[in-house]
Parts: sequence; structure tokens; C-alpha cells
Amino acid sequence: QVQLVESGGGLVQPGGSLRLSCVASGFTFMRYIMKWYRQAPGKEREFVAGITGVGGITTLADSVKGRFTISRDNAKNTVYLQMNSLKPEDTAVYYCYAAGTNYWGQGTQVTVSS
Repeated sequence: QVQLVESGGGLVQPGGSLRLSCVASGFTFMRYIMKWYRQAPGKEREFVAGITGVGGITTLADSVKGRFTISRDNAKNTVYLQMNSLKPEDTAVYYCYAAGTNYWGQGTQVTVSS
């Protein structure tokens, strides 16, 4: 049974940091590009970051470049999203996704507010 379980969301003040984690099970994790998406209220789900299975080549949306970092630990079947210098516009539910599949996590809420 495939599972993607996100954690690490929460309420943080502008300028703060959070680290999201996504633990995968039920498929060969290292074979897949993993991505983070987010969806704010009333908006479409948007791409945030991606990382290749081997080699760790990363891609970031322009809106988060210089602030967010994606990484993975294939030994732990886990992908991370380090979010620094958070802004109110980063408020959304964040999802991890295994590219090319229907495998999505349940999401974790990130709220940036003073």
C-alpha cells in the first residue's frame, strides 16, 4: 500500500522557518522524482520544488528560490522541504507527490502570520 505522509507544518511568524518532511512507503522511493506542491485557499495547486531520485538535482519555483530548499534521504524514504524567510503568501496546504504517479500525501498546513 502506497503512502506519503507529510509532517512539520504549523503556524509561524513572517521571517520564520519550518521544515516539512514526507515519508514514503509502498513503492521504490529512490526511483521517483519527488515534488512538493502547495494550495492556498481559493487558488489552484502549484508546484513548489522537485528533486530527482538519484543525484539530487533540484528545481524550485521562482517564488521560493533563495528561501526554500528541497532535499531527500533515500535510506529513510523521506523528502524534505526547508522553508526560510517565510512570507504570509506562503500560507497553504503543502503536499508531497511522486512524479508520474497518483501518489499524493494528505497535506500539511503551513500558516504564516503575525
